[in-house]
Amino acid sequence: MINKTAMIAIIGRPNVGKSTLTNLLTGDKVAIVTPKPQTTRNRIFGVFTFGDTQMILLDTPGFHKAKTRLGDYMVGVVKESVADVDAVALVVEPIANIGTQEEMLIEHISKSGVPAILIINKIDTIQVDMVLPIIELYSNRFNFDAIVPISARKDMGVTGLLEVFDKHSKKGPQLFPDGMTTDQPEKQVIAEIIREKLLICMDREIPHGTAVEITKFSEREGEDIIDVDATIYCEKTSHKGMIIGKNGAMLKRIGQMAREDIERFMGVKCFLQTWVKVKENWRDSQMMMKNFGYIK
Repeated sequence: MINKTAMIAIIGRPNVGKSTLTNLLTGDKVAIVTPKPQTTRNRIFGVFTFGDTQMILLDTPGFHKAKTRLGDYMVGVVKESVADVDAVALVVEPIANIGTQEEMLIEHISKSGVPAILIINKIDTIQVDMVLPIIELYSNRFNFDAIVPISARKDMGVTGLLEVFDKHSKKGPQLFPDGMTTDQPEKQVIAEIIREKLLICMDREIPHGTAVEITKFSEREGEDIIDVDATIYCEKTSHKGMIIGKNGAMLKRIGQMAREDIERFMGVKCFLQTWVKVKENWRDSQMMMKNFGYIK
C-alpha cells in the first residue's frame, strides 16, 4: 500500500543520461532518448512505485546556453523544476572535472536550499579506481546529501539510488493513479516518439529545428487499432526535402521506426501517416512554441 511520495527533480547538462534513467525506473518509454543534445524539451513526470512510496521523477531538459526562445524556455524549465520538490538529483558524467554548466546548477541548487543528490552516471565506461577522485572533487565543492555512482544504461547501482530517493519521501497519499507512468497525454508521447526518430535519422542542425503536431488520434471502434496523423514542422524548405528524402525514403524510415515504438507504448496496432511543412524560425515565435506545447 502506498502511503508515501517522493518528488525528485533530475537535472544536468545535455546527454548525461537523465531520460535513460527515467525510462529505466518507470519501466516505460516516457522520455525520448538520443545521442544528440537538447533531446528533451519539456519537463516530464515519470511515475513508479518503490516499496510503499510513489516516486515522481521530474525529467528536465539539458542545461545549456540558450540561443533561441525555445532554448530560453528549456533553461527556464530546469530552474523552475528545482522548486517545490523533495530533493534534486544532479546527474554528471564520470569525469574528474566540474564544468561551467555543473557549476551553475550547483549554484542554483545552493540558493534553493533543497536537499541534493549527486548521481555519477555511465560508470560502466570507466575503470573502478577512477570513481573516487570524482566523488572527492564534488564532495569538496558542495555538501551533497549522497553521492551515488550508477550506470542507467547497464542498470548498475540503481537499487541503491532508489533507497537514497526513498529517504526524501514524505507521508501522504499517492498523487497519480496505479499504472500511470507519466503525466504526458498519449498524443504528446506519440509526437515525442516521432521527434526522437527525426533526431536519430537526421544529421546536423535539421532535427533541432523540427517540431511534431498530432492532428489526428482516434481509436477504431471494436478494434485494437489507432489512427494517427502527424505533421512534422521544419524551419527551411531545404530541410523539408531532406526530411522527406529521395522518393520519400527518409520520411518512410522515420515513420516505420516511430510506428514500432508507438505500438509498444500503446499496446495496439498503429496506422501512422506523416506530412512535412515549413514554419520559418518557429523556435523564436512565442505563438508557434505555444502551439507545440512548449509554453503553457
